[in-house]
Amino acid sequence: MRPQVVAHRGASHENAEHTLGAYIKALEQGAEALECDVRLTADGHLVCVHDRDLRRIASRKAAVSTMELADLSELDFAAWKNPWADLDDEAPDRDPDRDGVLTLRRLLETVAGYDRRVELAIETKHPTRYAGLVERKLVEMLTEFGWHEAGAPVRVMSFSYVALQRVRRLAPALRVVMLVEHARHWPVLRPLVDDDWIVGPGIVTLRKHPAFARRLADSGREIHVWTVNTEGDLRTCLDLGVEAVITDRPRFVLDLLDGGG
Repeated sequence: MRPQVVAHRGASHENAEHTLGAYIKALEQGAEALECDVRLTADGHLVCVHDRDLRRIASRKAAVSTMELADLSELDFAAWKNPWADLDDEAPDRDPDRDGVLTLRRLLETVAGYDRRVELAIETKHPTRYAGLVERKLVEMLTEFGWHEAGAPVRVMSFSYVALQRVRRLAPALRVVMLVEHARHWPVLRPLVDDDWIVGPGIVTLRKHPAFARRLADSGREIHVWTVNTEGDLRTCLDLGVEAVITDRPRFVLDLLDGGG
């Protein structure tokens, strides 16, 4: 069985990451799941933003956690991707609805209303000033959608073992993914991580440490790998039998898989 293709922050190779436009493009390209990072605003809204502050994506020094949703809604989260768009006659017109800050609720509604099953891989970012409130708000929202029980099209990911413990206490049936950035971290995490937890190593780590990659593959654990953007990296994942690949280029990866990998 081939791996699930997960759009990393949407179709973020072509579109500004974490915008509604990036996720709609990923769905149009056939992505089978969508990945997003979530942070909590000062007034308690979960928004899809990777970085702690807005310097890279909205040219602001402010931290997401210190801003209210109304203030974030006034910013353009897509202009950084194509800063010369105003001078390009062929560039598509800007759509504020698709280029602004994206709330997790809006993304969940988009997935819930889509005409085929699409899964979500939601990463909670840590450390944060709101600590466990992020996971509590997330599980509350998933419960509203009925996506907190077994069979839900959602999994929660984090580099924080404590954060995933919180998720499991709040929603024992939710799938969780223990993200692993460095091979040296795994011997510490392995005794702590339950057998039904998914493991999420980075492709760079798998390339640099093939022995670690093979031990992980032989462990019988489900493996989801980030961020897989080249044919060679996809081949590595196929050779290891991973269950999901998270990519900035969902159409590219789907074409490789549908063409025989």
